[in-house]
Amino acid sequence: MKSKLRALALAWLLLLAGLAPGSASATVVDLRGRVCTATLDTTPDARAVIAARYQCGTGQPTRSDRWLWLRLDVKRLGDLPPRWNLLIDQTRFDRLAILTVTDRGSTFHVHAATDLASNWSPGGVLRFAIAPAGRDIRALYIGFQRIDDLSLMRKVTAISADALAATVSGWMLLMGVFVGTLLSALLYNTVIHTGHRHAFQRWYLLWVAVALAYGLVWTNMAAFVVPGLVGPWAVRVDFVLIGLLVAAATMFLLAVIEESVLPRALVRIARALAGGAAALGCMAAADHVFPPVLADRLFNYVIALSMVILLLTSAIAARRGSRVVWFYLVGWSPVIAVFLLRLARNLGLTLQDDRVDMASFAALAFEALVLSLAIADRFRLIRQTLEQARQRHEVDRAEANALRFAAHTDFLTGLGNRAAFQDQTQRLIAEAAPFDLFLIDVDYLKDVNDRLGHAAGDALLRAIAAALSDATQALPDARVCRIGGDEFAILCPGGPDAAAALIQAIAAAQGESWSFADQTGTMSLSIGSTRYPEDAQALDLLFQNADLALYTAKRIGRGRHCRYDPLQRSLRELRTEFAGDAEAALIRGEFELHLQPIVSLHDAAICGHEALLRWNHPVHGLMSPARFADVLVAERIGLRIQDHVLDLALARLRDDAADLGVLAVNFTSAQLSGPRAARRVLDRLADHGVAPSSLCVEVTEGVMLDRAADSILANLQALHEAGVCIALDDFGTGYASLVHLRRLPVDRIKIDQSFIAGIDQLSGGTTAIVRAIVGLGRGLGKCVVAEGIETESQALALKRLGCQMGQGFLYGRPAPLAANAVVTYPRVPAVVAS
Repeated sequence: MKSKLRALALAWLLLLAGLAPGSASATVVDLRGRVCTATLDTTPDARAVIAARYQCGTGQPTRSDRWLWLRLDVKRLGDLPPRWNLLIDQTRFDRLAILTVTDRGSTFHVHAATDLASNWSPGGVLRFAIAPAGRDIRALYIGFQRIDDLSLMRKVTAISADALAATVSGWMLLMGVFVGTLLSALLYNTVIHTGHRHAFQRWYLLWVAVALAYGLVWTNMAAFVVPGLVGPWAVRVDFVLIGLLVAAATMFLLAVIEESVLPRALVRIARALAGGAAALGCMAAADHVFPPVLADRLFNYVIALSMVILLLTSAIAARRGSRVVWFYLVGWSPVIAVFLLRLARNLGLTLQDDRVDMASFAALAFEALVLSLAIADRFRLIRQTLEQARQRHEVDRAEANALRFAAHTDFLTGLGNRAAFQDQTQRLIAEAAPFDLFLIDVDYLKDVNDRLGHAAGDALLRAIAAALSDATQALPDARVCRIGGDEFAILCPGGPDAAAALIQAIAAAQGESWSFADQTGTMSLSIGSTRYPEDAQALDLLFQNADLALYTAKRIGRGRHCRYDPLQRSLRELRTEFAGDAEAALIRGEFELHLQPIVSLHDAAICGHEALLRWNHPVHGLMSPARFADVLVAERIGLRIQDHVLDLALARLRDDAADLGVLAVNFTSAQLSGPRAARRVLDRLADHGVAPSSLCVEVTEGVMLDRAADSILANLQALHEAGVCIALDDFGTGYASLVHLRRLPVDRIKIDQSFIAGIDQLSGGTTAIVRAIVGLGRGLGKCVVAEGIETESQALALKRLGCQMGQGFLYGRPAPLAANAVVTYPRVPAVVAS
């Protein structure tokens, strides 16, 4: 191997020697070192440029937001024949101007940065033809509008046509070798091992592709295909490509080195530098955003540090016996050496020399060849590893079978998982066997997790899995799977009789008890079903239909079964239509507030109102939130509508506070979560000039069970301390009411209307529940409000139980409140207890 590496190194040296430019017979004059500069703020003319005050040497201006002018030393141009060329290093600017002064007058040319398609030359320079002979030129000026910085422009050369032709020939020969070498390496490594590319091969392909692009763009060869990719645009692209080049070379080294050779800390540092090089390359390219000189310096420093890390990494790998690192060292040593020379030149430590740039691309071509050998050697080692792995094939097959079983089994319940469900469903569809699909959702699992912990939730899921398995025992072809956190699926092949038997078996499991530790509970399952092929013939559509039926079961009360009906899809599409219409409805002002009075049960005096949202739809008429709220809450427009409701309520309070009393507004968890939610509500109260005591924030227990419960509680506490009334709505329907009463700053407890409906009946136990809620509320010093009062007998019963306030159709239906108008309600006599 060492003899091959020595031969490759010798070939690289011969390549450099052959491509180095020879001495030109015609004159080549370096004008960069003797430049004086001046700045002009306005678009200049020839007289202004000539008359400007130029500074030379230390302290001269090197950039300007308007125009920076360079006065060149023309004394050295005497040997140049007519039609010579001015070569300028590519940098970034908006416009470039050249002023030539002779005894016959002056010539002034201005070029835009986007208009240089015919002014380039190989070697990364811009070329401008100068007609007069050098001895006839009295002054020569170059102007740049918004140049990066003069320190980033490293070449200004006067060259005769013959010398330029020789230089162009050298660059064309070099780039022919460069492009041919990299294309060969790219194509070779693209076609080998195409079935399974290793990481080091992918990084190498990226490196070769970026190196090829960089060579073509930097030398202006890409202008043959993209004529405008020269000048400032080429410089910007070069920065990005160099950053990617360094990053890809670093990642290739880390990937190609044998495992466990490099220290992890060093690998992390190298990866960080790779990412930094790519990021700083983009930063240096964004000269309109970041300071160009600072970005260029930082970029060069990161490249230098990356080179040091690469050398350190290679040294450690070589010391620890890595074989492939020697290929990397031989391939990268010339590149590192040349790039260090370029870095020294970029930092102003050495003079400009074309041979350094030409050697860079020769070194990159050489590296592409060597790294191809490294990849070939790495593949040889991989083949040895594969041969050893083949000897363990039988063991791997047994492990694969075990993994396959695990991949199709739910770890918690032992049932099939989603993958198994999809495989079984596809098999039934492929066999064209009729079957029913049941989707089953566990009701209140989140509540169980919140109250008893996730271990209790897991126990509930295992109990339901066992119950569903028992329900399918009489149907040997049925399969039960757990396809999600709280979702199960049953595939029931056969006719309607099999599906009916399964429905009856699952119904028997509803309400069964389950236990965890010393806690017990009952099962509640929402089920949706659909049938193949009558309802759908594709798996996705079949699953959607079952999901629609499941959604219907949950919406109408949970703990029940619903079969798919095409009407459900129509309703879903209608609700989706509502979500699409909401944005325009908000703009058109179709959302409005209806107010329902809240009265004192003692004397039927109106104490306040509750603001209820209505959508006055142009097609579907006046709609309550029951038809659209859950759709809009799931969309981004939902929070905007809720904020709109609050604005409407505050505007009415501002105008009619004396007549409205305390106005209750329903709040969602989205409005109350976040560190500044309470502050936003208080700010809006102040903006409308409304006292905090005029607003009542109503929240349900569902809001309290939100994931952001801690943030919501903190915001409610802040609102309460500011004087805002807090009401707990739908009390008695949740799981943690007593806990909330202890933790929440609640002023009012609102008894859900489901308890009020039967309070005037002798049987049913409703009165006892309401008596307990009223007693609990009054004992805690809370005001108790009953919802849904429709008859005088209900009002009388509530007054006897000690309930202070109420609302319902008995006192007034929700009615719209127009601007500058107060809704009047029929006076209801106070209920007198007998």
